[in-house]
Amino acid sequence: MDLPCIMPTTVVGSFPCVKGTGISSLIDPYKKAVQFAVAEQIRAGVDIISDGQVRADMVQAFVSKLPGISDKTVLGKIGAADKPITVGDTKYALTKTKYVKGILTGPCTLAYALHVDTPIYRNKEEVVMDLAAALHQEAKYLAETGVAIIQVDEPILSTGAISVDTAREALKIIFAGIKTPSCIHTCGMLGEIADSWTKLPVDILDFEYAVSMENLSVLSKRDLAGKKIGCGCVKSSDPHIESVKEIEERITACVDAFGAENILIDPDCGLRMHTPETAFEKLARMCEATKNVRERL
Repeated sequence: MDLPCIMPTTVVGSFPCVKGTGISSLIDPYKKAVQFAVAEQIRAGVDIISDGQVRADMVQAFVSKLPGISDKTVLGKIGAADKPITVGDTKYALTKTKYVKGILTGPCTLAYALHVDTPIYRNKEEVVMDLAAALHQEAKYLAETGVAIIQVDEPILSTGAISVDTAREALKIIFAGIKTPSCIHTCGMLGEIADSWTKLPVDILDFEYAVSMENLSVLSKRDLAGKKIGCGCVKSSDPHIESVKEIEERITACVDAFGAENILIDPDCGLRMHTPETAFEKLARMCEATKNVRERL
């Protein structure tokens, strides 16, 4: 796995949307938002950035582009989008840095957010599999751009609403034939699903630690079979900006649990809900804390 350094910093995904103004914004109101999100991540010192996920919420960004779905209602057979969904913004990010992660909202999370109004699908599990097939096409597009990681966001798994077994089969479909390192991000408490979640067919398991601190002890007791671990060490749900020292303590605990060579450092989740200033400062302090821990190793 080609990573920029030991214990690289990254993001789960989203950044506050700061739209541009003027004539150019009439053509693409989100172009400036993407540029701003990318620039701020780089300015903060993030090693592996995202495109900022500024164009829509994590569900609408994908389902609005897929045949068979209208206004979050499944009306027919779900198919792949007729053109790439995230690739344009991802390619822009790649012009600014070598290390970018492509991000897909997972099919389990998408399916849970949809209303099914067609006899084509008997249950949400069948919807998940067709969504996974649609996302496989997007994953192939992202792999072709040269992204460092392709991450699938599945926050729904920690709730138990959709089984991890379903997610496992979906991930096999998404990443079939794709060699780019794969990642799953799940926030929330993982205790009830840890045994099956840690066995998912991905290269990186990304979890929430800053808020759900019990996750560290839960995961550290499992055989992770050589997987890398993405450790959420900054609270994304709290506007309070933690001190560098506090973040360092969380990072150190993750190093002790998994080894510095096995972890990536990121926030618990996306930062879209915060002001741009808060989001930047959280990332900047995370990067400073990580640098300090690296220097002590």
